[in-house]
Amino acid sequence: MAQYYKFDKERAARKPGVTPLKEAIERMFSAHHMKKGFEESYVSAHWEKIMGLPISSRTQKVYVKDRVLFLQIESAPLRNELVHAKKKIIELINREMKGDLIEEVVFI
Repeated sequence: MAQYYKFDKERAARKPGVTPLKEAIERMFSAHHMKKGFEESYVSAHWEKIMGLPISSRTQKVYVKDRVLFLQIESAPLRNELVHAKKKIIELINREMKGDLIEEVVFI
């Protein structure tokens, strides 16, 4: 006897209907565990937008690893000012990312 396949809509990986692009991308990031890496690279790529041109032009390296922002600043006076403004930097980045991405800033 022939067996017939019955499609189960509730257990299907694909959902019927129209899905907004933003939602589809968020699902893809969460399914492949890529969201954290994307957010970390977003901070590096948009450093000028977040902190402004005067600070970004004097910053040599910017990267995030394990919720810690690492900054290499070439100007000693600017570095001193930013050391005192760590909480403000964390607040600006977390507000831009709409989450709790950064919890510490380290100057290298």
